[in-house]
Amino acid sequence: QVVLVETGGGSVQAGESLRLSCTASGVTGSLYSMGWFRQVPGKEREGVAAMDSGGSRSYAGSLKDRFTISRDTAKNTFDMQMNYLTVDANAMYYCAVSQPGWVLANCGGSDDFGYWGQGTQVTVSS
Repeated sequence: QVVLVETGGGSVQAGESLRLSCTASGVTGSLYSMGWFRQVPGKEREGVAAMDSGGSRSYAGSLKDRFTISRDTAKNTFDMQMNYLTVDANAMYYCAVSQPGWVLANCGGSDDFGYWGQGTQVTVSS
C-alpha cells in the first residue's frame, strides 16, 4: 500500500518561506516521478513542480525562480522549498507519485499521478 505524507505547511507572511516535505512508503522500485500539486476551493488541482527518477525537474510558469524541489530516492522523500511566498500561493498542497511509465512533461496533470497524499495547507497573508 502506497502512503504519502506531507508536512511543512503553515501560515506565513508574504515574502517568507516554507519547506514542504513528502515521505513515501510502499512504493516499489525507483523509476517513478513525484510531483507537487496545489488546489484552492472551486478550482482544479494544478501542477506546481515535478521531478523524475533521473533528476530532471519541471516547474509551473515562473515558480522556478522561487520554488526548488529536491528528492532523496534512498529515503523516498520529496521536498519543495518555497521562497518569497505571495498570497497567490494560498492553497492545499499535495504530493503525488506518478503512474507507471509516465515521462516527465511539464508538471503533468492529475491523471498522470496515481497516488496522492492528504495534503498540507499553505496560507500566506499580506
